[in-house]
Amino acid sequence: MNNFLKNWRNDFPAGLVVFLVALPLCLGIGLASTKVEGIDGLPNIFSGIIAGVVGGIVVATFSGSRLGVSGPAAGLITIVSASIMTLGSFEAFLLAVMISGLIQLIAGFIGAGIIGNYFPSSVIKGMLASIGIMLILKEIPHALGYDADFMGDEAFIQTDGHNTFSELLFAVNALHPGAILISVISLFIMILFERPFFKRIQIFKIIPSALIAVIFGIIGNVIFANFNNTLEISGKHLVSLPVSKSISEFTSFFSFPDFSALSNPDVYVIAFTIALVGSLETLLSVEATDKLDPDKNLTPTNKELKAQGIGNFVSGLIGGLPITQVIVRSSANINSNAKSKLSALFHGVLLLLSVMLIPKVLNMIPLASLAAILIVIGYKLARIELFKSIYRSGLDQFIPFVSTIIGVLLTDLLKGIGIGVAVSIFFILKRNYRNNYKVKNVENDEGVVREIILSEEVSFLNKGSILEELGSLSKDSSVLIDGSKCHEIDYDVLEILENFVNVTSKEKNIKVKTIHIPINEK
Repeated sequence: MNNFLKNWRNDFPAGLVVFLVALPLCLGIGLASTKVEGIDGLPNIFSGIIAGVVGGIVVATFSGSRLGVSGPAAGLITIVSASIMTLGSFEAFLLAVMISGLIQLIAGFIGAGIIGNYFPSSVIKGMLASIGIMLILKEIPHALGYDADFMGDEAFIQTDGHNTFSELLFAVNALHPGAILISVISLFIMILFERPFFKRIQIFKIIPSALIAVIFGIIGNVIFANFNNTLEISGKHLVSLPVSKSISEFTSFFSFPDFSALSNPDVYVIAFTIALVGSLETLLSVEATDKLDPDKNLTPTNKELKAQGIGNFVSGLIGGLPITQVIVRSSANINSNAKSKLSALFHGVLLLLSVMLIPKVLNMIPLASLAAILIVIGYKLARIELFKSIYRSGLDQFIPFVSTIIGVLLTDLLKGIGIGVAVSIFFILKRNYRNNYKVKNVENDEGVVREIILSEEVSFLNKGSILEELGSLSKDSSVLIDGSKCHEIDYDVLEILENFVNVTSKEKNIKVKTIHIPINEK
């Protein structure tokens, strides 16, 4: 226990910041998930909080990630809404969430976490930068007092019909002076806390700037309410947690699965979809979190899939939404100097205790203060230095990086990653097209001989370039194909070489000599 608590001075303040970030995101995702027309028994917004608590307490307990934080993901909102509509009830959907957890658990045991090792670094960095830019763009309207859309929405086309960019125009036409004042001062507080002078003061090493910004927002709005109604922030511009008056009313916020839906085949299709998409988002987040980790610790991905599986099973069992590891909360954790998963656990405990004990206090927090916190996190994810460093790495890194950013901003996380990976594969194919063999001209007594020296491994990816090289040989020339360094030659390449030796070379009167090439000469 002492070893577990040894970093509490870092982890408790970090957990507090993650709690402040997670609270509006959990509420927003929970709210978005309730908007399914024509369905009875929809989840209330508390389903997002349940998922956040389970992600913070249950998943963190079993996870091998030192700094990753799990909770409900905005990327799953569309799947959640469509699934509830397909199944006809939230309780049947909860059963699918439970089964998705079991699928993830099995995936962890069979080693499916290795998939996370195959995402290119440029794409992961592009994903981080895109999320940073998206946070800034999405939170500017909330900072200006325009809260038509829920906090945490990552979709390009939003629930109100606007898109990420048009929302900014609507926000400019619906400014709230009180929200602007609070968000500006909140930003000033957090920027000031980053100055070396403040970092040297011991008390400010313990108290996070995000907490000061939130406290200022609450106090500032109380002053506005008493002295200036024009500046007062109220209604949808504040956090809106469900308030229970008794233990029985609090327990009514929880829902339980409908096990009679086990006979419905759609439950299993939806469970597999949630498990697949949730696992991909988790593995992407794990890769990104490990890159942000100052100590560069590596998360065991199979263990993470098992932890996510247990978390989704528990979340579905008690009325929560699907869970993944999420980058925004994880990056907030890292930027707050967390040292261990105690911070993630603490944020989960805070979520649970706060909604039980002080929901009325939380409902006094202006969304503008929370928007300012997310804008700062977004800036740290999308620093100009990151763009410069990737550009210096070469166009084969920079173009997939930028493609990922554009893809994520204009579609969603997984589609954007898919675009980035596709562009990366293009550059990989381009490199392989040129590599894995060398060509040189050597003069001997018989004249000039074209030597094609194959590398240790020649795959089907080199098929096109080798075919092009052989096709460029002129009539009556000489060529040496040297495979003495080769350990493995793909069948497709051997087929090309065999066809060249037995057919093409004779048609063009080309003298061919092969070394250690296992082909049948006719």
